[in-house]
Amino acid sequence: MLATASTLARGAGEIILRHFAAPIPIAARKSTRSDVVTAADTEAEAFIVRALLAQFPEHHIVGEEGGGQGAPAASAPFHWFVDPIDGTVNFAGKLPHFCTSIALATPDRQPLLAVIYDPTRRELFSAVRGGGAHLNGQPLRVSATAELNDAIVCTGFPYDKHTNPDNNLREWAAFLKHIRGERRLGSAALDLAYVAAARLDGYWEKDLKPYDTMAGILLVREAGGTVTDYEGGSNPQQLDRGRYVASNRLLHEAMLRVLQSVRV
Repeated sequence: MLATASTLARGAGEIILRHFAAPIPIAARKSTRSDVVTAADTEAEAFIVRALLAQFPEHHIVGEEGGGQGAPAASAPFHWFVDPIDGTVNFAGKLPHFCTSIALATPDRQPLLAVIYDPTRRELFSAVRGGGAHLNGQPLRVSATAELNDAIVCTGFPYDKHTNPDNNLREWAAFLKHIRGERRLGSAALDLAYVAAARLDGYWEKDLKPYDTMAGILLVREAGGTVTDYEGGSNPQQLDRGRYVASNRLLHEAMLRVLQSVRV
């Protein structure tokens, strides 16, 4: 299954790069004006889902663009979560920071296998539960940063940030007082992969879908890190609009304290 997911992610990457080299019209908007879809999203997802259905017809597949497909979710032994382009706003703006994310999970959303592929850098992040995390075949380990003042952390903002007062601005401002650097890169899946690869020390974000985060959760945990919800609960992926905190484990309690300091 890991070999299949890796091959499909690389194949989707070639589709995405072909579109990236040409003008990129926005094909549709979803929840808000900021939540966009391109032809590359739909073509790459169709490529992945078609192959998964052919090889694993008894599995259920949840795609960002196509919804649920394959066997019924209630009876399928495994669920695939597919985000063909995580970071579509970057992609549509010709900013080369986006990826394809594919994860396999149990029906109760415990991640078993993860692949995140950044086609612009040819970086394939992968993990299997109990087998560690890897980047292009080399083992990954989270950072050893022990103090929040020395940390680089990352986040994102919800698509309804213009109208929703719970738009992460309070949390952003609170962290700014405690950390070395704060980043907003535009791809939740790559943010989590970067925590696993020790490029970031921590990450938090709200209102994410399972196809955004399922692969990244496993990568962080298999690289020795921690992923919880804002209250420290271990299963944020059980919610369709969850709140996620990922860290190198050493910083986790400090990150939770910052988040809880601004909760109302």
